[in-house]
Amino acid sequence: MKKKILLPTDFSKNAWAALKYASELYKNERVEFYLLHAFSVQSYSLDKMMGIKQGDTRYDEAMAESEAALKKQLEHIEILDTPPRHTYFTRSLHNSPVEAVKDFVEEKDIDLVIISNKGETNAANVLMGSNSIDIMEKVRNCPVFLVPAGVEFKEPNEIVFPTSFKTHFKRKELSHLYEISRITNAPVRVLHVSKKELTKEQLNKKALLEECFDGLTFTYHFLENDDVQTGLNLFTESRGSEMIAFINKKHAFFNSVFSKPMVKELGFNAKVPVLTLHDLKN
Repeated sequence: MKKKILLPTDFSKNAWAALKYASELYKNERVEFYLLHAFSVQSYSLDKMMGIKQGDTRYDEAMAESEAALKKQLEHIEILDTPPRHTYFTRSLHNSPVEAVKDFVEEKDIDLVIISNKGETNAANVLMGSNSIDIMEKVRNCPVFLVPAGVEFKEPNEIVFPTSFKTHFKRKELSHLYEISRITNAPVRVLHVSKKELTKEQLNKKALLEECFDGLTFTYHFLENDDVQTGLNLFTESRGSEMIAFINKKHAFFNSVFSKPMVKELGFNAKVPVLTLHDLKN
């Protein structure tokens, strides 16, 4: 079965780099890549913009410009030595970037969204800047993989997976982490940051995680620290870890750790790729 990967783009160099990273990461897999550009009609507020329809001169001009830019992207892709099992499609949508991604994920049953954390001129007010944070946080029906600006593909030495052992782990929501570990041969480093010993409930969840990771190389690491983010930074920097994956779970452990401010820090300041998974119950 082909994997469906969505690549939102603002036609910046960093968005292009994310595309190339995605192609390399899944070079041996059958993939349909969808390049999506969310466009707006200039001089209209967001509220008024949503009322503009096809046939309006400004709408048609903006659509034509978007489609032409996407066509040029496809021409650039043809120049690359892309894997033969990869196919590319394009779509222009008149919407805000986040809503366009959410709608397209539903329409095409997308498996994974891959984005950059910086857009044109690395500004924070363009699609792959500030909106990448909202995509990580709000697109909860699909995992989001963030490729930091300037990061070129290389198979990661390890994938750090921070957890509180309070999540009822499910194979389905961990499937993309499992797959990336498998296709890159990168071991998973399960990190627990706390000064407290694991409770019986946490030990049960730990055993459940072991079942989900059956067949992978993984190890446990326990770090005593009061602040999870500080512990994660210390761990990844000291080891030179080259990828992070986490479950962006609401109403629990990561509500205080990977809530909007934390997602913002990861989104803007990440130095390694970050895989954002979601609790399927939320």
